[in-house]
Parts: sequence; C-alpha cells; structure tokens
Amino acid sequence: MKSIATLPAICCGPETEPLTEGERDELAARFKALADPTRVAIVSFLSAADEVCVCNLTATFELSQPTISHHLKILREAGLVEFTRRGTWAYYRLVPEAIEALRETLAA
Repeated sequence: MKSIATLPAICCGPETEPLTEGERDELAARFKALADPTRVAIVSFLSAADEVCVCNLTATFELSQPTISHHLKILREAGLVEFTRRGTWAYYRLVPEAIEALRETLAA
C-alpha cells in the first residue's frame, strides 16, 4: 500500500493581529461601498487626479447628476471620498488614508 505525504495542519493564520470590531466595521463599509461597478469606476477615475468636478463625473460616466450624486454619497459615507465646494460646483477627491487602509488589508 502506498502512503501519501500530507502537509501538517496549520491551526493559526498569519502572524497578524486580528482587527478590532471598529476596524472590521469600517473596512466592511468601505468594501460594501465598492460593491458597485460604477462606484469602483468613480474611485478609479478619481485616483488619476487630485480632484475632479462633479460635472466631469456626470459627463464621463454618461449618468444623470442625481445618479452620480447618489454614488458619491455612498462613497462619502464610507469615508472613501471627500469634497469641497467652489461656488455652485463640488470637487471630489479620494481620502488617501482610506484607500491606503484598503490596500494594506488586501496586501496582508
């Protein structure tokens, strides 16, 4: 009878500290916000610029202003984007710390 070599069972994960409940909740909210292809595309678009006028997002994605605003609201609530107002226009940009936190989570 042939024997098959087996690897020893690994009982523990990598040597990283578990996330706190708050960290888990925050990351889950951010990933949930990115669960929509349009929002992923918006984040990708914003990553290529310091900031973008909301009017450019509407034109780029060929979506109505209310639809873009809805997606941006979800991204803002998740802490992924922020904006400043200049007159009647809003200029959006990524929150670098939030994006870095996602990057670190995926790299770990």
